[in-house]
Amino acid sequence: MATFLRDWSYQYPWLYRSISRVAALTVGGYRRLRRLPLEGIPIHSQDRVLDLCCGPAEVTPVLAELSQQVTGLDASPKALKVARQRLPQVEFVEAFAQAMPFPDNWFDWVHTSLALHELTPSEREQVLQEVWRVLKPGGGLLILDLHAPQQPLIWPGLALFLTLFETDTAWELLKIDLPEELQQQGWQNIRQTFHGLGALQVVQAQKPSI
Repeated sequence: MATFLRDWSYQYPWLYRSISRVAALTVGGYRRLRRLPLEGIPIHSQDRVLDLCCGPAEVTPVLAELSQQVTGLDASPKALKVARQRLPQVEFVEAFAQAMPFPDNWFDWVHTSLALHELTPSEREQVLQEVWRVLKPGGGLLILDLHAPQQPLIWPGLALFLTLFETDTAWELLKIDLPEELQQQGWQNIRQTFHGLGALQVVQAQKPSI
């Protein structure tokens, strides 16, 4: 159960961002943290890329360096106002991830960072079904999110962070095998890597070509 600090982190984004930057030191800094899901991924300039649950465009600038056709989607008008000021050349759409206003088979890549742990299992299933719908056959899903660390020394710090800033859905994500869940949904070529002393996972998966 989160504390009042979660509300503060929304009211004062610098608070959450400052903590994130400190935590990012475990992966080589904030810039590398935001690039982790893209490592080894051949995004081309004309690829259509969706930054799902983009918030105030923390990762969107990185995507915009790689592609000229980036779209950001988020349900928060306040976050999107910041995103549009930061990247006026990028299209940002206000909508829920469970019902995206895009055609079928539209994007080459869908990226989402530190968003799935905000969803209940049923919401996560709905979002992943929508991602499947809007991705082209052969398109790629790129995820960065929390993971249960294998090293006991990491648990106290992670538990404190989750208690102060997150809700029960974050704890629930730590209990699941995300690649296994994606495989059951039909995703292929699933690759999982661990970072931040095991407290973060990157999962890259592909929608079948046919």
